[in-house]
Amino acid sequence: MIGDGGYRGTGLTIPHYRRHKNEELPAWKEQHNASHRKVRARVEHSFARMKSWKILRDCRLKGDGVHHAMLGIARLYNLTLAG
Repeated sequence: MIGDGGYRGTGLTIPHYRRHKNEELPAWKEQHNASHRKVRARVEHSFARMKSWKILRDCRLKGDGVHHAMLGIARLYNLTLAG
């Protein structure tokens, strides 16, 4: 699981950060941060796209409505792959 800087100390993979303003990160840490940003951006874009779907917007506040909506979407997606 990955997270951002707000998840420090939780065991999630978070980006490396500088402890001081003038500190430079080693190249391997910069490379890790770059790959972390790419993965996280895809996940965030997926969440944003799902939030724009009317079915999810309407059922977000109804208990487990999102769970049922996501099951339905996953089934429809699997049907398009199989068919």
